[in-house]
Amino acid sequence: MSHLNITYRGRFAPSPTGPLHFGSLVAALASFLDARKNKGEWLVRIEDIDPLREVPGASSNILRTLEHHQLFWDEPIRYQSSRSSAYESLIEKLRVGGFTYYCPCSRKTLIANNGSHSPECNPDTPSPSTSFAIRFHTQDHLYSWSDLLLGQQSFLTTKQADEFVIKRKEGFYAYQLAVVCDDIDQRITHIVRGSDLLDSTPSQLALYDALDIPPPQFAHIPVISNSEGQKLSKQNRAPSISNALASQNLQQALAALKQPLPETLINAPANEIMAWAIENWSLDQVPKRHSIQGR
Repeated sequence: MSHLNITYRGRFAPSPTGPLHFGSLVAALASFLDARKNKGEWLVRIEDIDPLREVPGASSNILRTLEHHQLFWDEPIRYQSSRSSAYESLIEKLRVGGFTYYCPCSRKTLIANNGSHSPECNPDTPSPSTSFAIRFHTQDHLYSWSDLLLGQQSFLTTKQADEFVIKRKEGFYAYQLAVVCDDIDQRITHIVRGSDLLDSTPSQLALYDALDIPPPQFAHIPVISNSEGQKLSKQNRAPSISNALASQNLQQALAALKQPLPETLINAPANEIMAWAIENWSLDQVPKRHSIQGR
């Protein structure tokens, strides 16, 4: 596909911890449609930075499901597991800027100390006999941004309480660091994602500020919940998407996003449904809520 609008680059970034479920499909579809409606580019990135949670074969399963549902990407798939050198370079840049510190504290210790770190925290040189995470120095700061769907958002971060991990004790890179590093490198301009990630935005904005790089624009759509009000997730055993029912799945996903199909397309093939959806997509019609009940 020709790159029609380089001012819009969106992406979908699933973790390979299992097959896609309906909530994931809704998020992928919203991201894809917003990119296509704006004649932009859409990328897919596999967030495989936690091998302890990865399910064998999940990455290829996810990609097949996207293709069956007419969600085609514009550039080669990026796998975060191949990006260690880039993440290390970014950590070093943050360290030189005074934005990081070494932390041996466990979550249990921090809870017991009401968020205060132990005296052993932030040594000049970490001991090889002690496991350290690397944390980002958070300052007391009010982060505000205009969400493309939810409108003006604000979040007050406080020192220590909101100082997040960017590299875990086990040596794995944390989500906040990896996602910002790759969004910058891939020149992502627009992020359409679930509202369960709304609370991650201030941490990511803090990293953009530290790097003196403008952040992308965000739109947080409602997550899909089950009949008990729980977010559909692999942890809650949400059923996987059936590729054989692609047209039906797309119709239900569009309905969840308040983009109902005309009756003439109710039983249409997936490619015809997608062509209509691209032409008629409107982010403004998406419910401005944190969650909606799905199937």
